[in-house]
Amino acid sequence: MAVSRKALTYGPALMALLGAAPALAQTTPAASAPEAVQIEEVVVTAQRRNESLQDVPVTVTAFGADQVQQARIRQIDDVAGLTPGLQFDAFPASQPRISIRGIGSSDRGAAGDPSSAVFLDEIYLGRPAAVAFDAFDVERIEVLKGPQGTLYGRNVVGGAINVVSHKPDLDGFDAAAEVTAGNYSRLEGAGVINAPFADGKAAVRASASWRTHDGYVKNTFTGDDVEDQDTRSGRLALRVEPTERIRVLATVDGTRSRETGPAQHVLDLDETDPMSAFWTVDRDRKHTAGSDDGYQNKDTWGVRLQADWDLSFGVLTYLGSYRDLDYHAAYDFDGGNPTTNFIGISGGNDEKTDFSSHELRLSSLPSSPVQWVAGLYTFRSDTDRLDTLVLDIGGAGTEIYTQSAGLKSYAAFGDVTVPVNDRVSLIGGLRYSKDEKDYRVDNLDGDSIFRGDERFAVSVSDTYKAWTWRAGVNFKPAERHLVYAMASRGFKSGGFQDTPGNAADAADGFQPEYATQYEVGQKSTFLDGTLVWNNTVYVMKYSDLQTRRTLPDLSVVTDNAGKATIKGYETYLAWRPFGGARLVAAYGYTSAKFDEFSPEPGIDYAGNRISRTPKHKLVLSPSYDLALARGGNIRFAVDYHYESMIFDDNSNTGPERRDPTNFYDARAVYTAPSDHWSVSLWGKNLSNEVTRTYQAVFLGANFGAYNPPRTFGVTLNWKH
Repeated sequence: MAVSRKALTYGPALMALLGAAPALAQTTPAASAPEAVQIEEVVVTAQRRNESLQDVPVTVTAFGADQVQQARIRQIDDVAGLTPGLQFDAFPASQPRISIRGIGSSDRGAAGDPSSAVFLDEIYLGRPAAVAFDAFDVERIEVLKGPQGTLYGRNVVGGAINVVSHKPDLDGFDAAAEVTAGNYSRLEGAGVINAPFADGKAAVRASASWRTHDGYVKNTFTGDDVEDQDTRSGRLALRVEPTERIRVLATVDGTRSRETGPAQHVLDLDETDPMSAFWTVDRDRKHTAGSDDGYQNKDTWGVRLQADWDLSFGVLTYLGSYRDLDYHAAYDFDGGNPTTNFIGISGGNDEKTDFSSHELRLSSLPSSPVQWVAGLYTFRSDTDRLDTLVLDIGGAGTEIYTQSAGLKSYAAFGDVTVPVNDRVSLIGGLRYSKDEKDYRVDNLDGDSIFRGDERFAVSVSDTYKAWTWRAGVNFKPAERHLVYAMASRGFKSGGFQDTPGNAADAADGFQPEYATQYEVGQKSTFLDGTLVWNNTVYVMKYSDLQTRRTLPDLSVVTDNAGKATIKGYETYLAWRPFGGARLVAAYGYTSAKFDEFSPEPGIDYAGNRISRTPKHKLVLSPSYDLALARGGNIRFAVDYHYESMIFDDNSNTGPERRDPTNFYDARAVYTAPSDHWSVSLWGKNLSNEVTRTYQAVFLGANFGAYNPPRTFGVTLNWKH
């Protein structure tokens, strides 16, 4: 990885390379043309319109339908493993914490918001536990890096993951099915059917999946397996186009998930705390000894309606949604029992949320030389949440927090791209956001024995307003080459404490956070379309960061951390050197440090790295398609990803750190000559890498969980 230290020095060479691009293309030997296979075009909707990825002045990592299927991208953690700049962390895994370019949030309280968000078919999934979908029958997944808001309904400060499902096809009948078997008794099935009707003016598409496997970890105390899976998902979509100018798409989807765990461990002792003597270190990934298996139960569903009307000068769109979440989790935090640990820690979360959104936007026609969009957006959510913490020291004490939060969000936004000439375009966007939050928290139930005897019930409210924007320029020095400069500002509203220690802390909310990103990028296609090379350099100024910390009385509060600077470089290369061969390489360098952060008097974290942000992340994905004499082919593919060391705590001290990781996935896919069926032999984490996916110091010990072990299986795909 020594070469990565020079990453930020490559920028000046790019302009020289672009200047020579036409000559480079012309000097390609003509004889190689028949063997060359062009890189397929990737179409994304990062700017709310269909565009080639190479024409979008935003850093986007995109995964098409074939890659999603063959690389077994099923959930957000699979996307994160293959995307520089994107981190995934969760405790438990059913409440994911997503971080993009160092900007994420650990706040799961009823009055909090994610800093980096997930959108399902443009619908904002506003709660961590609501991030639940199955990637079967997905058209593509896009990861947008940096502040978003002048194009999207809900503003996000760090970045966005857009999951785009297949829409019903009006042109003909279609069907597909998938069956998987693997180790840990893995059984999976999925299917989709598409049927047009009404003389091609309407179509319905239905998809469903079922995924199960036994637990990865044995609980030696209860005798059961934990960290298993039983997930069922379904989607039904209706598309109607009664005239050439009117399009309507209605969708209903749902996911039911049942899991045990997570399997916790005492990873290290905090020698500075005398309570460390009460714990027994246990780093055996295959086994846990928790007094309870735990559970993670989730039921979520939603409806979506989109209507488009082509006018003479633009397209009028209405997009509305309603989503419902019913979530319950309980876990043994210390991973032990009375025979191993003197103290027992357990807890859980129960949450019910419903949220809805409405968006009305007017956008330019695809043929318009000036591309623009303007819209109004409203989002509403109501969350009831129960957080429980049980501390057993010779007798159980239970702390229960009951939370109720309501959010009403309003926004107006606009964005425009204006061509100055054939090579230069100017970009500008503006957004106004207003969030109104009402919140109530109490600790009237439970024992309240380890945070004092104070009982309280506090109701608070606040309103947060902000103007955010983006401005930039596109320059095309030659055909198939783009250079852009973009500045953008994002905002996340403030909120209130979820588990405060007293009434004063409960009434003391935290303020909004802001990020302003300055980015210069280049996207180029060389060698008759067989080589794509994109590069980005960025600097992000991050202010009033919302950070969480545990106080001596065991309460957890969220503060605003002052200022931070995040600097980085990202590069992406896709190359088809000759027929059948392909190499994809992506690398990200991230320097994320606090400029100002004093969580307590006398403590200064200035200069520390922001938690859960590796400096280096590398992804290599070589593949080769072997054509068979009697037709059909076999694809051999490998995915390798490396991440450097991270700190799991902003103090950058103590045992809360994760060593560098190296993961290897591979697959061999045989596709029949008819192209109607294929069979894949696959394996993930083939080196059986052991790493910590979550960890936190608490009462003298560092508790945490491990990643899944090596898994492998065979998948049979059929399509009509």
